[in-house]
Amino acid sequence: MLCALATASPPAKPNPSHAAAADHHARLRAAAARSDLPGELAAFAAMSSSSSAPAGARPVLRTFTALLKLCAARADLATGRAVHAQLATRGLASESLAATALANMYAKCRRPADARRVFDRMPTRDRVAWNALVAGYARNGLAQAAMEMVVRMQVEDGERPDSVTLVSVLPACADARALDACREVHAFALRGGFDVLVNVSTAILDAYCKCGAIEVARAVFDWMPHKNSVSWNAMINGYADNGNSAEALSLFKRMLGEGVDVTDVSVLAALQACGELGYLDEARRVHELLVRIGLKSNVSVMNALITMYSKCKRTDLAAQVFNELGNKTRISWNAMILGFTQNGCSEDAVRLFSRMQLENVKPDSFTLVSVIPAVADISDPLQARWIHGYSIRQHLDQDVYVLTALIDMYAKCGRVTIARSLFNSARERHVITWNAMIHGYGSHGFGKVAVELFEEMKGTGRLPNETTFLSVLTACSHGGLVDEGRNFFASMKEDYGLEPGMEHYGTMVDLLGRAGKLDEAWSFIQNMPTEPGISVYGAMLGACKLHKNVELAEKSARRIFELGPEEGVYHVLLANIYANASMWKGVARVRTAMEKKGLQKTPGWSIIQLKNEVHTFYSGSTNHQQAKEIYARLAKLIEEIKAVGYLPDTDSIHDVEDDVKAQLLHTHSEKLAIAYGLIRTAPGTTIQIKKNLRVCNDCHNATKLISLVTGREIIMRDIQRFHHFKHGKCSCGDYW
Repeated sequence: MLCALATASPPAKPNPSHAAAADHHARLRAAAARSDLPGELAAFAAMSSSSSAPAGARPVLRTFTALLKLCAARADLATGRAVHAQLATRGLASESLAATALANMYAKCRRPADARRVFDRMPTRDRVAWNALVAGYARNGLAQAAMEMVVRMQVEDGERPDSVTLVSVLPACADARALDACREVHAFALRGGFDVLVNVSTAILDAYCKCGAIEVARAVFDWMPHKNSVSWNAMINGYADNGNSAEALSLFKRMLGEGVDVTDVSVLAALQACGELGYLDEARRVHELLVRIGLKSNVSVMNALITMYSKCKRTDLAAQVFNELGNKTRISWNAMILGFTQNGCSEDAVRLFSRMQLENVKPDSFTLVSVIPAVADISDPLQARWIHGYSIRQHLDQDVYVLTALIDMYAKCGRVTIARSLFNSARERHVITWNAMIHGYGSHGFGKVAVELFEEMKGTGRLPNETTFLSVLTACSHGGLVDEGRNFFASMKEDYGLEPGMEHYGTMVDLLGRAGKLDEAWSFIQNMPTEPGISVYGAMLGACKLHKNVELAEKSARRIFELGPEEGVYHVLLANIYANASMWKGVARVRTAMEKKGLQKTPGWSIIQLKNEVHTFYSGSTNHQQAKEIYARLAKLIEEIKAVGYLPDTDSIHDVEDDVKAQLLHTHSEKLAIAYGLIRTAPGTTIQIKKNLRVCNDCHNATKLISLVTGREIIMRDIQRFHHFKHGKCSCGDYW
């Protein structure tokens, strides 16, 4: 048939028009090989539209199929439709070779329905046509349809799948997470002997990886007599995507040792593994490797490098890669902003976001979800309003992830009422949206409201997850809702089949300990099904300090020190417990242990942000440019609150005289920040500060009275929660 279409009649001698068609066809085939579409399409258009062109010079069937191949490679739907029209005009659209090429073109142009219409009109279908449709469905995410077509090709036309069919349908099985279907295809490949083909075995192991059957995938990989770089990449990626970063990195190093060509895919997987493991030295070796093999200009690899260094807590190295990157994409900006945010470099994240605007890089929802938590960490209501307004102007404020980030931000900026308004306005509420609002209420001490919202969430049919339960348990802990907390913890596993994690256990210990139920908390720890971690014993130690229980404090501290904490906070906590009990030998012993281990007490600081300037205060610091005014205002404040009943609580300070104790308390960082806020803001203005440690009893009592004598509302965010001081009272009800 093809020969007949290629030559209108058997010539007696060479015909120039035939030579022109043959030459045109040859050029098209060459163009297909090098994907040089535009010039060839121009030639096709000229030949198709020219009324003077000799009949023999018009495109023949193979010319059309070559053009369709080019259109498919370029995803050029408009030209593909034009070629389809030409085929239809000549009555060739249903011819098997043309129809298969058309179906392939439409599928690659993301028009699977059009591909199916072409396929259905074919009078006869061969295996190539069936394979084109199977591949088209799989490529367009229609996994179920792709798998159904493999069944139909056998039932309807008796066509037996070949290696192309298997390689086409396996990604569909993977996308559908259809493990049973993967096993069936694997069994078919074994029976037909297709498993010896490296592309088939690679597709099988890749499908198993994506279905979570990583051990089966590894068995296939180890069995393969021949492996190429794609096989190695699939297995390395499989480990990385299934959370086994150590094995992914180990296999990557083995790949290097066996001399297999490293590609961008394997480097991306290795960088992901290094980031997840926090292996900085290994990461630097991968960085050196990618430079050697010429991947430094690959933007995707460099973006992964930024992410990896950020996960290894080296934002300086991530920023260096980012700044040296010549062709930054939006993903590059997003990766760097997120890296700053996740490493507590909130000011840097906001500055980079501003620079992004100056360079006219349009943000997306991921950009905002990356920078909004940085604004939340800074806790400046003015910046919060600005970023909220910006998200509205960009029409991204109703994106469920952006909206959730905004709700969380307002709650962390002390504006829980605005957070609730946004929550109420949400057109769509994901479980993370409910979690953010529940956590927001809990952190502000509104435990009962948090519990009510949790019950409302269950009433909507939305299933809570582990984070939901952690949020509501935290709310119960801050609100003293012991019975409710016990019930929620039991419900987590009994009603929802969710296994409590270490944070859930720690929160339950905190809940019981705060309420003074120390024996129950200790029994709870002893009966845990898993080995308690530092957070669990840390919660117990904090409760022991609150309720002055030295015996259980020593038991908790002993277990904490066995687990080897990197911070000195637990040593300081135990020393304070000993000091409150006048056990000075115990205090000396703890301090000596800290010196030997090189541990230091975390210095307390408080910050206040005014007019886009962040002012940081440390206890007793005098380096602020307005220090004289601050201390004068603070001295006046102390006199004012003494007049309404303030007495210094000196229990937390030892080894000095009482008058010195009082003086040290008076210069705590939060008092300095409050005094500065009173100097710099107008009467009636709310003062908001942030503290890196738990507020002490003395500062808590003093701040209540400061709010009374000044008529100011003072919002204090400490490491655990928010305190709203107003009219001489705190929102926590003195339960914190």
